[in-house]
Amino acid sequence: MADILRVHPDNPQSRSIRAAITTVRNGGLIVYPTDSGYAIGWSMDNVKAAKIVSQIKEIDSQHHFTMMCANISQMTEFVLLDNVAFRLIKQHTPGAYTFILEATRRVPKKLQHQKRKTIGVRIADHAVVAALLDELGEPMMTSTLEFPDIDMYELDVDDINLKVGNRVNSIISAGYTAQEPTTVIDLSDGEVTVVREGKGAIDFV
Repeated sequence: MADILRVHPDNPQSRSIRAAITTVRNGGLIVYPTDSGYAIGWSMDNVKAAKIVSQIKEIDSQHHFTMMCANISQMTEFVLLDNVAFRLIKQHTPGAYTFILEATRRVPKKLQHQKRKTIGVRIADHAVVAALLDELGEPMMTSTLEFPDIDMYELDVDDINLKVGNRVNSIISAGYTAQEPTTVIDLSDGEVTVVREGKGAIDFV
């Protein structure tokens, strides 16, 4: 089973954050809370992780994975932002939004959408996420934790451990975490296209 690291949601203990990031740096997978529910995180150079996450979620190779970024400045190293995209992201982050954009050469090809050469990026509004990224010093690959045909609202950390504790290394618990998906906005072609309406308000269409 995975190690469970219990932290305060607003002031996470640095020791637990360091332990989680050590796991990430060593090629492991973590489950952690975000402003839109639990997610799976791994390092950008972990080439095996995407396959494991796809198996856990039962998704295909055309699924968009996401880079969790600390801020827009960090984001611009990995995706191409025009003025429209920059303004929109600045106005709506941190928050429960995922933006799909064209990837730069810094993003490994295996992490990009295989046909479109795009990637999802987001800046979460959650103290645990901020602490993890500060400790890591670079974006963390992420994907919402979800299981086919299972109501995530009914799952707690112990249930998650029973479900995927043999496939992930650490689970960060920060108390109750509402599971509501992000709003997904495609900005990759210069237009603003709502791919999925989720927790983030649609106040710009």
